[in-house]
Amino acid sequence: MKILLAPDKFRGSLDAPQVCQAMTEGISMVSTDIETVSLPMADGGEGTLDLLLWYSGGQKKTAKVHNPLGRLIEAQYGISADGKTAFIEMATASGLNLLKPDERNPLLTSTYGTGELIKAAIEAGVEQIIMGIGGSATTDAGIGMANALGWQFLDADNKAIEAIGGNLSLIKRIIPSPLANQLPIIQVACDVTNPLYGSNGAACIYGPQKGADAEAVSILDKGLQDFAHITSLPEETFNSPGFGAAGGLGFGCVFFLNAILKEGVKLLMDVCHFDEHLADVDLIITGEGKIDNQTLQGKLVKGITSKAQHIPVAAICGTLGATPEQMRNIGIMYAASVLNKPQSLEDALKTAHEGVRDATYYLVNVVYSNRKN
Repeated sequence: MKILLAPDKFRGSLDAPQVCQAMTEGISMVSTDIETVSLPMADGGEGTLDLLLWYSGGQKKTAKVHNPLGRLIEAQYGISADGKTAFIEMATASGLNLLKPDERNPLLTSTYGTGELIKAAIEAGVEQIIMGIGGSATTDAGIGMANALGWQFLDADNKAIEAIGGNLSLIKRIIPSPLANQLPIIQVACDVTNPLYGSNGAACIYGPQKGADAEAVSILDKGLQDFAHITSLPEETFNSPGFGAAGGLGFGCVFFLNAILKEGVKLLMDVCHFDEHLADVDLIITGEGKIDNQTLQGKLVKGITSKAQHIPVAAICGTLGATPEQMRNIGIMYAASVLNKPQSLEDALKTAHEGVRDATYYLVNVVYSNRKN
């Protein structure tokens, strides 16, 4: 029997490789003859950088960059073991978590630090960059990132202006960077499908959580629209899914970096060669801290079940809030919570390893026993 393990992290307790280890222990309690393949997963958000390094055998690097408000900080990125690929999470340089709640204002914030991380990766001589763009504090369409890479933005008087969200409408002329035609291949993990501007765009949907009031949202939305129309991208592309990700950074990555936007889970599946590991697999076990209707609408579970084809998929989780019908519709044949007794969240987090191990044992023991009979 061969089982493929493809879980996400259990937030607050276990990272994805640790979940795989706990599942493996549970399976070995059933039989040491069962073959397991561990492919820890992520959806392109938190933890993706660590997983990409895990798969590539790479290591973290540190660079001095500017945070969303221009303060100098140290941010990490990764380089694969062969030195050919860099892994970047924009949130380490331009993330909302870097600011205090009363500092959050997307009129004033910039992705400049993300550009500095990209520049550091380029200077390291990589051939490609894989970047996640979730959790931003910005709505600047990537002009800050581009500014750090040498792009210039001029106003109606041909004066250089600061590359922040509130200045988007002031830009009348764009001067490309000397690096524009010397960039490595760049892939962007992007699970947001919002267009650049409009009622479902970057400013209207995500601006408020970044500190924008109604007036600021209006300014930013107009700025995104005005800026898009002075770029060389065709207008019919402005509504492309993902262009509104990270305050328009999805759009900026395509325009400034000639990047490819890709669903985070699909990108990770490519990196770990997920399809190649499906041969002769009898069961796929996925999982994460909470499975509910929102989880089932996400990319990770859908990505796994879409690849499974005829292979049954089971899920182990901390909290199970989905109905049997919802599980069946998404392609999950079995789901179980690791919680087997009343306990506090604190205790549940402490015993997550044992809970995942035991829940996996109970699942696999039934499947294995039925196969033997």
